[in-house]
Amino acid sequence: MDYLQINGGAKLHGNVAVSGSKNAALPILAATILAKNSVRIANLPRVADVRTFLKLIELLGGSCAHCEGEVVVSADRLCGTTATYEIVKTMRASILTLGPLLARFGECRVSLPGGCAIGARPVDLHLKAMEKMGAMIEIAEGYIHAKAPKGLNGTTIVFDKSTVTGSENVIMAAALARGKTRIVHCAKEPEVVQLCEILTQSGVEIEGIGTSELEIDGSGGELLELPPISVIPDRIEAGTYLCAIAMTKSRATVSNMEPKHIVAVTDKLTEMGFDLQIQSDSITISPTERINPIEIVTSEYPGFPTDMQAQFMALAACAEGGSIIEERLFENRFMHVGELVRMGAKIALKGNTASITGMAFLNGADVMATDLRASSALVIAGLGAKGQTRIHRIYHLDRGYERLEEKLGGIGADIARLKE
Repeated sequence: MDYLQINGGAKLHGNVAVSGSKNAALPILAATILAKNSVRIANLPRVADVRTFLKLIELLGGSCAHCEGEVVVSADRLCGTTATYEIVKTMRASILTLGPLLARFGECRVSLPGGCAIGARPVDLHLKAMEKMGAMIEIAEGYIHAKAPKGLNGTTIVFDKSTVTGSENVIMAAALARGKTRIVHCAKEPEVVQLCEILTQSGVEIEGIGTSELEIDGSGGELLELPPISVIPDRIEAGTYLCAIAMTKSRATVSNMEPKHIVAVTDKLTEMGFDLQIQSDSITISPTERINPIEIVTSEYPGFPTDMQAQFMALAACAEGGSIIEERLFENRFMHVGELVRMGAKIALKGNTASITGMAFLNGADVMATDLRASSALVIAGLGAKGQTRIHRIYHLDRGYERLEEKLGGIGADIARLKE
């Protein structure tokens, strides 16, 4: 098993480029199920979750060919309708096949995502929406079995709370449904916006893109002609690199990004005292003599992203003063706290709120990654720590970051991937 070894204290410099967004790539790959043509996709990140989704499309009968830096996905001859447990257990986003498979074939079986309890996790919002569109849903033997033999019908879907994958599933299902579908309390994340823009380029009429209310006029079952696609830059990767540069008190540039997608992140970095030079597709961050403490409350886009909470906790651990981070979106999003404490961080938890007492520096230690974003927080902590840090179970990190150790090494980090 691989682990990362980091010798802290190295200054970062130069330029690090951001890859395509994992969270945009996955719904785009799911949308190819709606296509009657081969779809060329550029800027697709080479991360574990994307590789898994490509494998899933192939298991469903499609094909995926790599050509001159692009991936050509052909789902025109798709015949399978079952997303098996063997695939889904490694990637919760496999639930994104539910809407397009059901809309295209009128029936599908999708394994419940690993660790998901109906009613306790957002997957129940997907199922209620499909039922509202006319599907019959049965849960049996760990699988969602959905049937809509006469196709899906447009209707009004009101989400109890904003859900990104739930919104994406309904948007894709509505694209092939009969009539108009209205989605209320729709997620507004850039990844949802790109999916809508791709569908409109395919001939689907969508009103309200980028707002919390969409109206989609479906094709009535006719498959779509999807255009060539370039995946938007990964805003979480961009924010992670900015935090890494900030943590090492360095000056460097993060490029190939979309600054308007991370305003909530850059606002907090500015509040902490860092100087940011923002260009159209890059940000250069310069160090500050004193890292100011912060208060963060995670919320839906355009608020502060839950996927950046762990990285900022690592940074706040070295601020001068006390910081507060409140996690309002997901449970179990503080699993990195114990590992940061192993490195000397002073963090107290009470419910969904973490109180961080800043200190001068962290110390290197052996730590264990518990999830994707916790992994990147430990990398940031290790880069700024005194001594050597070894991060174990980094397969979590590989789910969402492309060549992270190579990219950070390219701007001066002393980091290496080694075998246990």
